[in-house]
Amino acid sequence: MKYARVGFDIGLFSNTRDEQLDFWQQVVGLPYDHMGKLGGGMQQHRHHLHGAILKMNHARQPLPTAPASGYRELIVAQPGRTTLASLSDPDGNRVVLVPPDHDGVATVALVQETADMAAMTRFYRDGLGLEEVAPGRFRTGQALIVLRQGTAPERCDDWRAPGYRYITFQVDDARTGFAEALANGAETGAPLRDMGDLVRFGFIRDPDGNWIEISERTTFTGHPLAA
Repeated sequence: MKYARVGFDIGLFSNTRDEQLDFWQQVVGLPYDHMGKLGGGMQQHRHHLHGAILKMNHARQPLPTAPASGYRELIVAQPGRTTLASLSDPDGNRVVLVPPDHDGVATVALVQETADMAAMTRFYRDGLGLEEVAPGRFRTGQALIVLRQGTAPERCDDWRAPGYRYITFQVDDARTGFAEALANGAETGAPLRDMGDLVRFGFIRDPDGNWIEISERTTFTGHPLAA
C-alpha cells in the first residue's frame, strides 16, 4: 500500500451538531477547517487533528440505532497538558486527553477492541502495511492504532450510524490500494467511486467488519485521477 499522506482520518456520525462542535472545538481544542455537504441531509464538519482530520458528520434526520463499532476510544495529545483527562463527547464517545508522548502517544491514537488479536494484527501489518512498533500497536507517521483484547463488535452493515464509524487512509492510487487490501484479507464495504475529478474513494472492511475508507485525493497525490 503506497500512502499519499501518513496518519488517518477519523469519522463519526451524530444528530447533535452544536453540542458536538462545541465539544471538539472548545474542549478538545481542534481547529475547524470547513463544512462539506455529503448529500441526504448530512454535513461533514472537518477539524484538524495533528495533520489528519476528525470528520464530525451531522445528520439532519435521526440516525439508525446500531451496535458500537470496534473503534472504542480516541486518545489525543495536547501540547502543554500535564495530566490525563478521560472524557465523553455529547454522544458518549470516549476521548482521553494526554500530555504529548504519554504512553508513546505523540499525537493521536485510536483504540480498537477485537476478539481476534492475531487476525487484526495480520490485517494492519500485512494487509495495510502499517509499522508494528509493539504487539498490538501500529504506527503511520506519528499516529497510532492500538488493539485491545475484548469482544468482537456486532457486525453493522450501515456505516452511517452514531459513534466512531470509520477511518480514512489517503493513498497514491485507490484502485491499486483497494485491490491490495482485498488480496490481503479485507472485504469490500462499498466499491470505489469518483467524486468529480478530485477524489476517488471506496470502503473496505477489516476482519471484524469495521469500515475503512480508501481515498485517493489529488490534493495529496499531486496527480490527476487515472481514467
